[in-house]
Amino acid sequence: MRSEEYRYVTTRFFENDIYTFSMKISDLLDITYVAARGKSTEQGAVQRILNKQRISLIRKFILEGNLFVNTFILNWTDTDNQPKIKKDTLNLPLQGRRAQILDGQHRIEGLREAANYDSAIKEKEVLVSLAIGLTTKEAAKIFLNINSEQKPVPKSLIYDLFGEAIEDKEHAINRATDIIEFLNTEETSPFYQRVKYPGSPKGSGLIDLAIIVNAIKPHLGADGVFNRLQLNEIEVQQRIILNYYSSIKKSYQKANNLWDKSTENPFIKGAGFNGSFEFLVETLIPKCQADKNFSMEYFEEIMKLEPDYLITTSDFRNLDGKSARKTVKNFFNECFTKDIPKSDEYKF
Repeated sequence: MRSEEYRYVTTRFFENDIYTFSMKISDLLDITYVAARGKSTEQGAVQRILNKQRISLIRKFILEGNLFVNTFILNWTDTDNQPKIKKDTLNLPLQGRRAQILDGQHRIEGLREAANYDSAIKEKEVLVSLAIGLTTKEAAKIFLNINSEQKPVPKSLIYDLFGEAIEDKEHAINRATDIIEFLNTEETSPFYQRVKYPGSPKGSGLIDLAIIVNAIKPHLGADGVFNRLQLNEIEVQQRIILNYYSSIKKSYQKANNLWDKSTENPFIKGAGFNGSFEFLVETLIPKCQADKNFSMEYFEEIMKLEPDYLITTSDFRNLDGKSARKTVKNFFNECFTKDIPKSDEYKF
Protein backbone atom coordinates (compact mmCIF):
# COMPACT_ATOMS: atom_id res chain seq x y z
CA MET A 1 0.00 0.00 0.00
CA ARG A 2 1.32 3.43 -0.94
CA SER A 3 2.21 5.69 1.97
CA GLU A 4 3.95 8.99 2.59
CA GLU A 5 6.08 10.42 5.39
CA TYR A 6 5.26 13.92 6.69
CA ARG A 7 7.05 16.23 9.08
CA TYR A 8 4.50 17.68 11.48
CA VAL A 9 3.91 20.04 14.37
CA THR A 10 1.51 18.97 17.07
CA THR A 11 -0.99 20.89 19.19
CA ARG A 12 -3.44 19.88 21.88
CA PHE A 13 -7.05 20.85 21.19
CA PHE A 14 -10.01 19.78 23.36
CA GLU A 15 -7.80 17.06 24.89
CA ASN A 16 -6.96 15.69 21.42
CA ASP A 17 -3.62 15.72 19.63
CA ILE A 18 -3.77 17.53 16.28
CA TYR A 19 -0.97 16.97 13.73
CA THR A 20 -0.42 19.75 11.19
CA PHE A 21 1.64 19.25 8.03
CA SER A 22 1.83 20.07 4.32
CA MET A 23 0.21 17.57 1.94
CA LYS A 24 0.00 17.27 -1.83
CA ILE A 25 -3.52 18.05 -3.10
CA SER A 26 -3.72 14.78 -5.03
CA ASP A 27 -3.18 12.84 -1.78
CA LEU A 28 -5.70 14.95 0.10
CA LEU A 29 -8.33 14.22 -2.56
CA ASP A 30 -7.56 10.49 -2.42
CA ILE A 31 -8.03 9.94 1.30
CA THR A 32 -10.82 12.34 2.30
CA TYR A 33 -14.59 11.95 2.36
CA VAL A 34 -17.63 13.69 3.82
CA ALA A 35 -19.58 12.07 6.66
CA ALA A 36 -22.74 14.16 6.78
CA ARG A 37 -24.76 14.37 9.97
CA GLY A 38 -28.12 12.68 9.42
CA LYS A 39 -26.84 10.81 6.36
CA SER A 40 -24.03 8.80 7.95
CA THR A 41 -24.17 6.77 11.17
CA GLU A 42 -20.41 6.46 11.64
CA GLN A 43 -18.51 8.12 14.48
CA GLY A 44 -17.43 11.68 13.70
CA ALA A 45 -20.25 12.46 11.25
CA VAL A 46 -20.87 16.18 11.70
CA GLN A 47 -20.64 17.78 8.26
CA ARG A 48 -23.53 19.40 6.41
CA ILE A 49 -24.83 18.49 2.95
CA LEU A 50 -22.69 19.95 0.17
CA ASN A 51 -23.75 23.21 -1.51
CA LYS A 52 -23.16 22.89 -5.28
CA GLN A 53 -23.25 26.64 -5.91
CA ARG A 54 -20.57 27.23 -3.30
CA ILE A 55 -18.38 24.50 -4.80
CA SER A 56 -18.71 26.11 -8.22
CA LEU A 57 -17.57 29.48 -6.86
CA ILE A 58 -14.58 27.87 -5.12
CA ARG A 59 -13.62 26.03 -8.32
CA LYS A 60 -13.63 29.37 -10.17
CA PHE A 61 -11.55 30.94 -7.38
CA ILE A 62 -8.92 28.18 -7.69
CA LEU A 63 -8.81 28.25 -11.50
CA GLU A 64 -8.09 31.98 -11.30
CA GLY A 65 -4.78 31.06 -9.66
CA ASN A 66 -5.74 31.20 -5.99
CA LEU A 67 -5.21 28.64 -3.23
CA PHE A 68 -5.86 28.29 0.51
CA VAL A 69 -3.59 29.26 3.39
CA ASN A 70 -5.90 28.00 6.15
CA THR A 71 -5.75 24.31 7.05
CA PHE A 72 -8.08 21.47 6.17
CA ILE A 73 -9.15 19.74 9.38
CA LEU A 74 -9.49 15.95 9.11
CA ASN A 75 -10.39 13.03 11.37
CA TRP A 76 -8.60 9.73 10.61
CA THR A 77 -11.15 6.90 10.84
CA ASP A 78 -9.43 3.82 9.37
CA THR A 79 -8.72 1.71 12.46
CA ASP A 80 -7.09 -1.06 10.40
CA ASN A 81 -4.49 1.25 8.88
CA GLN A 82 -3.52 3.82 11.48
CA PRO A 83 -0.92 6.55 10.93
CA LYS A 84 2.51 5.58 12.24
CA ILE A 85 3.59 8.43 14.48
CA LYS A 86 7.28 9.03 15.19
CA LYS A 87 9.01 11.83 17.06
CA ASP A 88 9.08 14.32 14.16
CA THR A 89 7.23 12.53 11.37
CA LEU A 90 4.12 10.50 10.72
CA ASN A 91 3.52 7.95 7.98
CA LEU A 92 0.08 7.88 6.31
CA PRO A 93 -1.43 5.18 4.06
CA LEU A 94 -2.70 7.04 0.98
CA GLN A 95 -5.28 4.80 -0.67
CA GLY A 96 -9.02 4.81 -0.11
CA ARG A 97 -11.40 6.69 2.17
CA ARG A 98 -9.50 7.12 5.40
CA ALA A 99 -10.15 10.65 6.73
CA GLN A 100 -13.41 12.43 7.44
CA ILE A 101 -13.50 16.12 6.61
CA LEU A 102 -14.28 18.22 9.70
CA ASP A 103 -13.59 21.58 8.06
CA GLY A 104 -13.01 22.31 4.38
CA GLN A 105 -15.51 20.06 2.61
CA HIS A 106 -16.47 22.70 0.05
CA ARG A 107 -12.84 23.71 -0.52
CA ILE A 108 -11.89 20.07 -1.12
CA GLU A 109 -14.73 19.53 -3.59
CA GLY A 110 -13.79 22.81 -5.27
CA LEU A 111 -10.22 21.53 -5.58
CA ARG A 112 -11.49 18.24 -6.98
CA GLU A 113 -13.54 20.00 -9.67
CA ALA A 114 -10.76 22.48 -10.47
CA ALA A 115 -8.28 19.60 -10.89
CA ASN A 116 -10.56 18.15 -13.57
CA TYR A 117 -9.91 21.32 -15.59
CA ASP A 118 -6.23 21.72 -14.67
CA SER A 119 -4.41 18.58 -13.49
CA ALA A 120 -1.38 20.63 -12.39
CA ILE A 121 -3.41 21.72 -9.37
CA LYS A 122 -3.00 18.23 -7.89
CA GLU A 123 0.75 18.77 -7.57
CA LYS A 124 0.38 21.80 -5.32
CA GLU A 125 0.38 21.52 -1.53
CA VAL A 126 -1.97 22.67 1.23
CA LEU A 127 -1.91 22.56 5.02
CA VAL A 128 -3.70 19.72 6.80
CA SER A 129 -4.53 19.40 10.51
CA LEU A 130 -5.22 15.77 11.37
CA ALA A 131 -6.93 14.27 14.40
CA ILE A 132 -7.04 10.50 14.87
CA GLY A 133 -10.11 8.49 15.82
CA LEU A 134 -12.38 11.25 17.11
CA THR A 135 -15.84 10.26 18.33
CA THR A 136 -18.88 12.12 16.98
CA LYS A 137 -19.03 14.15 20.20
CA GLU A 138 -15.35 15.12 19.95
CA ALA A 139 -15.66 15.97 16.25
CA ALA A 140 -18.78 18.03 16.94
CA LYS A 141 -16.93 20.17 19.50
CA ILE A 142 -14.31 21.07 16.90
CA PHE A 143 -16.91 21.60 14.16
CA LEU A 144 -19.03 23.87 16.37
CA ASN A 145 -15.99 25.84 17.49
CA ILE A 146 -15.20 26.61 13.86
CA ASN A 147 -18.72 27.29 12.63
CA SER A 148 -20.39 28.90 15.66
CA GLU A 149 -17.75 31.25 17.01
CA GLN A 150 -15.70 32.17 13.98
CA LYS A 151 -17.08 34.47 11.29
CA PRO A 152 -15.67 35.11 7.81
CA VAL A 153 -13.61 38.29 7.60
CA PRO A 154 -15.23 40.90 5.33
CA LYS A 155 -13.43 40.67 2.00
CA SER A 156 -12.90 44.42 1.77
CA LEU A 157 -11.17 44.47 5.18
CA ILE A 158 -8.03 43.51 3.24
CA TYR A 159 -7.82 47.11 2.07
CA ASP A 160 -7.83 48.38 5.66
CA LEU A 161 -5.37 45.80 6.99
CA PHE A 162 -2.79 45.83 4.23
CA GLY A 163 -3.21 49.29 2.70
CA GLU A 164 -4.10 48.03 -0.76
CA ALA A 165 -4.85 50.77 -3.27
CA ILE A 166 -8.39 52.03 -2.90
CA GLU A 167 -8.43 52.58 -6.68
CA ASP A 168 -8.74 48.80 -7.13
CA LYS A 169 -11.88 48.39 -9.23
CA GLU A 170 -13.14 45.61 -6.96
CA HIS A 171 -12.82 47.63 -3.76
CA ALA A 172 -16.05 49.62 -3.93
CA ILE A 173 -18.32 46.68 -4.71
CA ASN A 174 -16.61 44.44 -2.14
CA ARG A 175 -16.90 47.13 0.50
CA ALA A 176 -20.55 47.79 -0.41
CA THR A 177 -21.51 44.13 -0.08
CA ASP A 178 -19.62 43.82 3.22
CA ILE A 179 -21.46 46.83 4.66
CA ILE A 180 -24.80 45.46 3.49
CA GLU A 181 -24.02 42.07 5.03
CA PHE A 182 -23.38 43.89 8.31
CA LEU A 183 -26.66 45.83 8.05
CA ASN A 184 -28.57 42.63 7.31
CA THR A 185 -27.05 40.54 10.13
CA GLU A 186 -26.53 43.09 12.91
CA GLU A 187 -29.53 42.71 15.24
CA THR A 188 -29.62 46.43 16.10
CA SER A 189 -29.72 47.42 12.43
CA PRO A 190 -32.91 48.94 10.94
CA PHE A 191 -32.33 46.61 7.98
CA TYR A 192 -31.84 43.45 10.05
CA GLN A 193 -32.91 40.50 7.86
CA ARG A 194 -34.57 42.90 5.41
CA VAL A 195 -32.12 42.57 2.51
CA LYS A 196 -33.30 40.35 -0.32
CA TYR A 197 -30.38 38.40 -1.82
CA PRO A 198 -30.47 36.78 -5.28
CA GLY A 199 -31.87 33.28 -5.06
CA SER A 200 -33.36 33.79 -1.59
CA PRO A 201 -36.77 32.18 -0.90
CA LYS A 202 -39.89 34.07 -1.89
CA GLY A 203 -41.03 36.36 0.90
CA SER A 204 -37.61 36.76 2.50
CA GLY A 205 -36.18 40.26 2.61
CA LEU A 206 -37.83 43.54 1.67
CA ILE A 207 -35.22 45.52 -0.25
CA ASP A 208 -33.16 44.07 -3.09
CA LEU A 209 -29.42 43.76 -2.54
CA ALA A 210 -28.77 45.45 -5.90
CA ILE A 211 -30.67 48.58 -4.83
CA ILE A 212 -28.43 49.16 -1.82
CA VAL A 213 -25.22 48.23 -3.66
CA ASN A 214 -25.97 50.67 -6.47
CA ALA A 215 -26.81 53.41 -3.96
CA ILE A 216 -23.69 53.20 -1.82
CA LYS A 217 -21.02 51.85 -4.19
CA PRO A 218 -20.28 55.17 -5.97
CA HIS A 219 -19.40 56.79 -2.64
CA LEU A 220 -16.90 54.14 -1.53
CA GLY A 221 -14.26 54.60 -4.22
CA ALA A 222 -11.27 56.93 -4.45
CA ASP A 223 -13.45 59.94 -5.29
CA GLY A 224 -16.21 59.12 -2.81
CA VAL A 225 -16.99 61.17 0.27
CA PHE A 226 -15.75 58.50 2.68
CA ASN A 227 -12.26 58.52 1.15
CA ARG A 228 -12.14 62.30 0.69
CA LEU A 229 -12.91 62.86 4.37
CA GLN A 230 -10.59 60.05 5.54
CA LEU A 231 -13.41 57.82 6.74
CA ASN A 232 -11.86 54.74 5.15
CA GLU A 233 -12.18 52.01 7.79
CA ILE A 234 -15.06 49.59 7.32
CA GLU A 235 -16.08 49.83 10.99
CA VAL A 236 -16.39 53.63 10.69
CA GLN A 237 -18.44 53.40 7.50
CA GLN A 238 -20.73 50.77 8.99
CA ARG A 239 -21.30 52.82 12.14
CA ILE A 240 -22.09 56.01 10.22
CA ILE A 241 -24.70 54.28 8.06
CA LEU A 242 -26.12 52.33 11.00
CA ASN A 243 -26.48 55.43 13.19
CA TYR A 244 -28.03 57.45 10.37
CA TYR A 245 -30.75 54.96 9.53
CA SER A 246 -31.30 54.09 13.20
CA SER A 247 -32.09 57.74 13.90
CA ILE A 248 -34.55 57.75 10.99
CA LYS A 249 -36.16 54.52 12.16
CA LYS A 250 -36.61 55.96 15.66
CA SER A 251 -38.70 58.85 14.28
CA TYR A 252 -40.74 56.52 12.06
CA GLN A 253 -41.45 54.14 14.93
CA LYS A 254 -42.80 57.08 16.94
CA ALA A 255 -45.24 57.67 14.08
CA ASN A 256 -47.41 54.61 14.61
CA ASN A 257 -44.57 52.16 13.81
CA LEU A 258 -44.29 53.33 10.20
CA TRP A 259 -40.88 51.71 9.81
CA ASP A 260 -42.43 48.26 10.18
CA LYS A 261 -45.17 48.92 7.60
CA SER A 262 -43.72 47.68 4.33
CA THR A 263 -46.33 49.48 2.23
CA GLU A 264 -45.45 52.88 3.74
CA ASN A 265 -41.76 52.63 4.68
CA PRO A 266 -40.01 54.56 1.87
CA PHE A 267 -36.52 53.28 2.70
CA ILE A 268 -37.12 49.74 1.48
CA LYS A 269 -37.90 51.15 -1.97
CA GLY A 270 -35.25 52.11 -4.50
CA ALA A 271 -36.21 55.79 -4.60
CA GLY A 272 -36.42 56.08 -0.82
CA PHE A 273 -33.09 54.44 -0.09
CA ASN A 274 -31.28 56.27 -2.89
CA GLY A 275 -32.71 59.66 -1.97
CA SER A 276 -31.93 59.25 1.72
CA PHE A 277 -28.40 58.00 1.04
CA GLU A 278 -27.68 60.90 -1.31
CA PHE A 279 -28.72 63.28 1.48
CA LEU A 280 -26.40 61.46 3.89
CA VAL A 281 -23.30 61.66 1.69
CA GLU A 282 -23.91 65.12 0.22
CA THR A 283 -25.05 66.96 3.34
CA LEU A 284 -24.77 65.09 6.63
CA ILE A 285 -21.38 63.40 6.36
CA PRO A 286 -19.52 66.68 5.64
CA LYS A 287 -21.47 68.36 8.47
CA CYS A 288 -20.81 65.56 10.98
CA GLN A 289 -17.17 65.28 9.96
CA ALA A 290 -16.66 69.00 10.54
CA ASP A 291 -18.36 68.70 13.94
CA LYS A 292 -16.55 65.42 14.73
CA ASN A 293 -19.81 63.76 15.69
CA PHE A 294 -21.49 60.84 13.92
CA SER A 295 -23.54 59.65 16.88
CA MET A 296 -27.15 58.61 16.46
CA GLU A 297 -28.17 61.38 18.86
CA TYR A 298 -26.44 63.98 16.73
CA PHE A 299 -28.12 62.73 13.57
CA GLU A 300 -31.47 63.12 15.36
CA GLU A 301 -30.56 66.62 16.48
CA ILE A 302 -29.51 68.00 13.11
CA MET A 303 -32.12 66.23 10.94
CA LYS A 304 -35.03 67.40 13.07
CA LEU A 305 -37.49 64.75 11.87
CA GLU A 306 -40.96 65.13 13.35
CA PRO A 307 -43.23 62.07 13.75
CA ASP A 308 -46.23 63.99 12.41
CA TYR A 309 -44.35 65.16 9.31
CA LEU A 310 -42.65 62.24 7.61
CA ILE A 311 -42.39 61.17 4.00
CA THR A 312 -43.91 57.79 3.04
CA THR A 313 -44.13 55.80 -0.18
CA SER A 314 -47.53 57.35 -0.92
CA ASP A 315 -45.77 60.71 -1.40
CA PHE A 316 -43.87 59.49 -4.47
CA ARG A 317 -45.75 56.38 -5.58
CA ASN A 318 -46.85 57.91 -8.91
CA LEU A 319 -43.52 59.56 -9.76
CA ASP A 320 -40.78 58.25 -12.01
CA GLY A 321 -37.62 56.97 -10.31
CA LYS A 322 -35.53 60.12 -10.68
CA SER A 323 -38.33 62.41 -9.49
CA ALA A 324 -39.15 60.11 -6.58
CA ARG A 325 -35.51 60.05 -5.44
CA LYS A 326 -35.36 63.84 -5.64
CA THR A 327 -38.59 64.13 -3.62
CA VAL A 328 -37.09 62.05 -0.80
CA LYS A 329 -33.84 64.03 -0.78
CA ASN A 330 -35.75 67.33 -0.81
CA PHE A 331 -37.79 66.18 2.19
CA PHE A 332 -34.62 65.67 4.24
CA ASN A 333 -33.15 68.95 3.03
CA GLU A 334 -36.30 70.81 4.13
CA CYS A 335 -36.11 69.26 7.60
CA PHE A 336 -32.40 69.99 7.86
CA THR A 337 -32.64 73.66 6.78
CA LYS A 338 -35.92 74.71 8.39
CA ASP A 339 -34.19 76.47 11.31
CA ILE A 340 -31.60 78.25 9.16
CA PRO A 341 -32.18 82.04 9.29
CA LYS A 342 -33.39 83.89 6.19
CA SER A 343 -31.04 86.41 4.59
CA ASP A 344 -32.87 89.41 6.11
CA GLU A 345 -32.28 88.04 9.61
CA TYR A 346 -28.51 88.39 9.41
CA LYS A 347 -26.54 91.42 10.54
CA PHE A 348 -24.08 92.87 8.06
